[in-house]
Amino acid sequence: MTAGETAPGLSGQRDVLDGPFTTRQLLRLDEAMRLADSSTGLTFSVYVGDLEEPTRSYAEKLHSQLVTPPTSVLIAVSPNQRVLEIVTGPDARRRLPDRTSKLAALSMAAAFGGGDLAGGIISGLSQLADHAGRQ
Repeated sequence: MTAGETAPGLSGQRDVLDGPFTTRQLLRLDEAMRLADSSTGLTFSVYVGDLEEPTRSYAEKLHSQLVTPPTSVLIAVSPNQRVLEIVTGPDARRRLPDRTSKLAALSMAAAFGGGDLAGGIISGLSQLADHAGRQ
């Protein structure tokens, strides 16, 4: 399959659940998370949807519900609220200091501002994984 083609039976339209991503974007996001996980030994997760207020606390609550919070990184994005939170567990934070997360967040926000939600998340995952992989 070449770029721009869709698999038989897939229209490239939004998923049945009417989420913000096409099937192709979901596949790209899944691949980016798998690469980030395998290259770092950390577990990367992405949440896209509304966040309860206060958003940081809610993102931390979501992070705490992951299978291995100490080695996990959660990217929580709420397009409707224009909020992005990156939560790292204590083990992950040793390899991804706040400064690194802030730089990735700035890059993601720039892509989001240009209307590229999936591309922004993929870029952020890549930046975080690149930095954590060097540790």
